[in-house]
Amino acid sequence: FTRRMAGAGDDASAAMDDTVGEMVVNPWEATGNMNYDKLIEQFGSQAISPALVDRFERVTGKRAHTWIRRGIFFSHRDLDKILDLHEKKQPMYLYTGRGPSSEALHLGHLIPFHFTKYLQDVFQCPLVIQMTDDEKFLWKDLQLEECHRLGLENAKDIIACGFDITRTFIFSDLDYIGSMYPNILRIQKAVTYNQVRGIFGFDDSCNIGKHAFPAVQAAPSFPSSFPEIFGNRSDIPCLIPCAIDQDPYFRMTRDVAPRLGFLKPALIHSKFFPALQGAESKMSASDQATAIFCTDTPKQIKEKVNKYAFSGGQVTVEEHRKVGANLETDISYQWLTFFLHDDDELKRIGEEYQSGRMLSGEIKGELIKCLQPLVATHQAARANVTDDIVKAFMTPRRLIGASPGK
Repeated sequence: FTRRMAGAGDDASAAMDDTVGEMVVNPWEATGNMNYDKLIEQFGSQAISPALVDRFERVTGKRAHTWIRRGIFFSHRDLDKILDLHEKKQPMYLYTGRGPSSEALHLGHLIPFHFTKYLQDVFQCPLVIQMTDDEKFLWKDLQLEECHRLGLENAKDIIACGFDITRTFIFSDLDYIGSMYPNILRIQKAVTYNQVRGIFGFDDSCNIGKHAFPAVQAAPSFPSSFPEIFGNRSDIPCLIPCAIDQDPYFRMTRDVAPRLGFLKPALIHSKFFPALQGAESKMSASDQATAIFCTDTPKQIKEKVNKYAFSGGQVTVEEHRKVGANLETDISYQWLTFFLHDDDELKRIGEEYQSGRMLSGEIKGELIKCLQPLVATHQAARANVTDDIVKAFMTPRRLIGASPGK
C-alpha cells in the first residue's frame, strides 16, 4: 500500500500509535529518525536476510529486485512460506492498494506498484489492487463522488506501471464491496471495539466508519473475497507488498485469520520514501514542493530538485572537497538508491560524492538525469490508458493462474 503493535508475539495486539525512540509510525503519520532495526523488533516482523535473498533467487530463478538487494524492502512476514509454495508450484496471489486522495500520484506512490509489477512477473500470479475510496471519504474532507472519481484517475497511473491485464483485477471499494461483505462481517465480528481502538488509536471523536474500515482493508487478504477469481477456494495464500506503516492492518488480519478458517497473509515491507526536504519532512500530495509528481514537466523536475532537494554536502566548496558529503542525509543520493538501478553507477556516484570529488549541484544533476526520462515514460504510458482499459481492469472476472475451485 502507498503510505499508510508492539507485542511479544507476531500477531499480538497493542496500541497502534507506535513510538520507537523518537519515531512515530502509524497509518497516518511517520515522523522522526527512522531506525528500521528497532521497527522490526517493535513490530515483531523478520528482517530480509542475505540467506532469504539467495533463496528467493534460487527458487524463482530471477535476480532479486534492486530494492530488495539494497534493503529498501527490508522486512517480511512469512515470505519464506510463499517461497516454499512457489517451489512446489502451488498457487498464490498478490494484494496491494491505493488510497485515492489526489489527482496526481507522486514518485513515492509508484514504488509499491513498480515493486508489485516485478513480483507479478516473477511469480506469474494473480494480483488484486484495492482502491480505498471509502477510506478517503471517511478520513478526508472530500465528497464521496470525488473520492470515487479520483480512484478511477489513479487507476490509470497504476495501469501505466505495466500490469498484466490477464492477471490483474483493480477494484473500487464503493463498487465491489458487495462481494467482500461476507468476509468483512466475519472480520468485524472477530475484532472487538476495544481491540480496534487499541490497535488504531481511535477515540470517541472518530466517526463510526473509521472503526469499521480496518475490516474492509483486511478482507482482500482472503481469496474467498473474490469469488469471480478464485471460486470457493480459501486455501490460496496472499502476499502483500506495502510500506511498514501499513503493517498494523495486517497484524490484525493475521490475528483473526485462523479463527475464521483462513490463511494468514504474508507481507513484505518497504522503508519510507523521503520528501525532497529531507527524511524528517513529510511528503504530501497537497504540497507540490515536497515531491516529484507524475505530471511534472522536465523543467519542473529540474527546478524542484535544484531548489528543494536537501543536501548532505558541506556549506562551502573548500570544506566539501575536504570532508565530503553525508550520503545518509543527502536526498539526491537517497532517491538515486530508489531509481538508479545500475549498481556500478550508483556506487561510483556514492564514492565520488562522499569523497568530496563530486559537488552537491553535480549529484542533483545526476538525479535530474535519472528522473526526467522515468517520469516522461510514465506519462507516455498513462496517455495510452483509456477509460475502456480502466473498465476492463476493473471488471470482476477469472484471472490466469487463479486455480479456482468448482
